[in-house]
Amino acid sequence: MARHVVIGTAGHVDHGKTALVKALTGVDTDRWEEEKRRGITIDLGFAPLSLDDGMHASVVDVPGHEDFVRNMVAGATGIDVALLVVAADEGVMPQTEEHLSIIELLDVKAGVVAISKADLAERDWLELVAADVTERLAGSSVSWEGPVMVSSVTGEGIDQLRFLLSRAASRARERARDDLFRLPVDRVFSVAGAGTVVTGTTWSGSVSVGDEVRVLPGEHRARVRSIQVHGTPQEVAEPGRRTALALVGLDKSQAQRGSVVVSDPSWRETRMLDVLVTLLPGARPLRSGSAVRLHLGTAEVLARVTPVENEIAPGAAGRPARLRLRAPVCARWGDRCVLRSVSPVTTIGGCVVVDPWPAPRPRRPLNAPELGDRDSLARLKAFALLGSRSERGIALEELPVRVGIAPKDLNAVLAKLGSAGLTVAGGRIVESGALQAAKDAVLKALGEYHRSRPMEPGMPVELLRRGVADPGLTEAALRELVDEGKVSFDSGLASLAGHLAAIPEALAPVARQIEEELKAGGYQGRPLPELEKLHGGGSVREILGYFVRQGTAVRIGQDQYYHREAAEQLVTKVTEEIAKRGEATPAQLKEPLGLSRKYLIPLLEWMDAQGYTMRQGDVRRLGPKAHP
Repeated sequence: MARHVVIGTAGHVDHGKTALVKALTGVDTDRWEEEKRRGITIDLGFAPLSLDDGMHASVVDVPGHEDFVRNMVAGATGIDVALLVVAADEGVMPQTEEHLSIIELLDVKAGVVAISKADLAERDWLELVAADVTERLAGSSVSWEGPVMVSSVTGEGIDQLRFLLSRAASRARERARDDLFRLPVDRVFSVAGAGTVVTGTTWSGSVSVGDEVRVLPGEHRARVRSIQVHGTPQEVAEPGRRTALALVGLDKSQAQRGSVVVSDPSWRETRMLDVLVTLLPGARPLRSGSAVRLHLGTAEVLARVTPVENEIAPGAAGRPARLRLRAPVCARWGDRCVLRSVSPVTTIGGCVVVDPWPAPRPRRPLNAPELGDRDSLARLKAFALLGSRSERGIALEELPVRVGIAPKDLNAVLAKLGSAGLTVAGGRIVESGALQAAKDAVLKALGEYHRSRPMEPGMPVELLRRGVADPGLTEAALRELVDEGKVSFDSGLASLAGHLAAIPEALAPVARQIEEELKAGGYQGRPLPELEKLHGGGSVREILGYFVRQGTAVRIGQDQYYHREAAEQLVTKVTEEIAKRGEATPAQLKEPLGLSRKYLIPLLEWMDAQGYTMRQGDVRRLGPKAHP
């Protein structure tokens, strides 16, 4: 399968980037009338380019003018290979430096340096410019090819440049086709017969015609009507390609530059990010509350910085901080971002996302350096440790986005959890110790509940969830304890294995008296307030509840209790009377039962609920459980 990469230009205004792209691809990427009139690139331009060894590239031509650096960043955030263009007649200029910093902050791994306009300079001067550029790039984090002398006018060096681009592209990180699909949007427009069209560079994963997608922020849903790559219809959009999606069900107003098209349900927007910040040496320090412009994907939003330490000093690298965003974005672990000052607008540094969905509390990020670990298992452990402090862990469905693990790698990572002291509990990954602590807490809570309420068969699970730990963790602890035979679970009640509800010896005399009084109550039973008055309140309600669960007593109406034998006799009498008549009104049942409406109506309503009778208007008929 052919490999696809994205090549992005970089360099100062009027250094010949667009002309060079046209010489390479035959495409004039300046599409606006104003761009052609002014002779400078204002917005992003795109062109296809075939490379050696069957590789295909999408070239993103970015503006070099300082007024349009925001557009440059939008194009640069998706590139695999940088094409840094330096004009032979001017050498390294301010936007050359800023673009280079942006490329490095975005962690672009491979690049090619082209000394453009070679036809305008003498060979000695060209060598001086090349030496100056080489010296400047000596400490760069990008692996550079070149410099190569080129001329868009004479064609000098174009074939060599294409060769070096192919070689650099072979070293670039390959984008995963079987990862989550994500396409940051850089253009939105309408086409007759196609509807709303969004374009961008497919960062990862793939999407097919007919697939359902979401556009974030905003949670707008749509279906992919058609796909084009550089004007050619395709059935599947693959990573590393300039892609246009025609979307059904999406209004043009529901997407804009900065939106993101995704397909997996695990994606969600966020207004807060935990990041590791790198500041350029010439930047001002970042302190708590400092305002910055965050560039993530094609989005640009204002943000406030909260460093973990007092401040982030110029030249510092990998310093943890939290960003609170004025508008939501769609982010994933490992995303590289550019930070620019609010005024004057200049590039001051960058950051890498280590948690796209941090908990609001604690207010300061925890373990941010550990969350940035390249090893996925180490990251997972850091997230689990972070979550365990609130007994939440990290949800399994969050892993691909929040921890940056491709779905294809999940099983392999999960298989190693034990070696990292982690386990799956309640659909979350937590420390093994956190699960054991939850199990111990469940056993303790059940023991205390049994001691304080010995007549009840078990503790309501909802009460247990609220009182022990996070509900998911409690659920997982319960399941393990049931499997281990230490806990029983039935009808929403949990109990220690072997627990039997019983009346305590100290209450046995009172219980016997209450049972005798229920028998004496006959067809009128005994009300709870009367029994509590006779026995001084105390545990009367609990004893009656025990009798009801054991079948010794029946509760009818508002706290009216009957002995089981009396209740059974009443049921028999009512059903026999209705069977004799076919149907009966309460008035027709009063005399044979010898009951007033005060006792009869609650009895009939109870029998309706039990299925012995059925009410139809003012009469009762026999129900499915009737046994006259």
